[in-house]
Amino acid sequence: MRRTLAVLAAAATSLAVLSACSSESEDAPSADPTGRTFISTDVEGEQIPGGGPLTVGFPESGRISATAGCNQAGGSVDLADGTLTTGPLAMTMMACIGDTANADAWMQQFLESGPQWTLDADTLTLTGENSTVTLIDKKVAQPDKPIVGTTWHVTSLISTEAIETSQALEDAAPHFTIGDDGTVTGSAGCNQMTGRATISNQSGATATITFEPVGTTMMACDDDAMAVEAAVLSALSGETTATVDGDTLRLQRADGVGVDARATS
Repeated sequence: MRRTLAVLAAAATSLAVLSACSSESEDAPSADPTGRTFISTDVEGEQIPGGGPLTVGFPESGRISATAGCNQAGGSVDLADGTLTTGPLAMTMMACIGDTANADAWMQQFLESGPQWTLDADTLTLTGENSTVTLIDKKVAQPDKPIVGTTWHVTSLISTEAIETSQALEDAAPHFTIGDDGTVTGSAGCNQMTGRATISNQSGATATITFEPVGTTMMACDDDAMAVEAAVLSALSGETTATVDGDTLRLQRADGVGVDARATS
């Protein structure tokens, strides 16, 4: 009798352990992308106009941000049951050129169609009606570039009213590099420029950059190029806040004037 009771007790213990494991498995939370940003590495099916990439972020619970190479969109999101369900997406109004001008419509249709989502470690997969997009955590795909020693190509001009890009900006191709010794070199869009910058208060991907007056050569260019040059030189003056996100840099003064730039080396 004692042997039988011992066997029954052991069996009951085993069942309790299995039940606990099963309960823990059922109660275990699913993967959560909140607080992370992902960038596309592959698109199957209908492609992103202009080539993208599609960048999707989940800055906080219930919120989504996204861009497919043109404007930034943001809004509410529900991730229940493996379906990405967004509310209406608010979008910036920057004009884009070439095929990229159609990227916003592609992105909006894709995200608002309720794609299925799965997250496996650093890989997010979104499966919509016409496209399946594979995205990698941005910190893995594009580690933050260093401010110093990187050549930054200006991609948009920031004023107090808007963030703008244009064919004139693309043609002028302004760029700059801050050297280890604080020397600033590059092109403002028409003329070559030289100056100095001091970097301080660096914390993670954010720093303060104070530009001393930047000098340029004296070549004359067409009005559009000169307007781009004036905007770039205005942004690279005095104290600015620098924020790096992967291969992009935003420089912005306290009055709102600044530039967005992308690393080219």
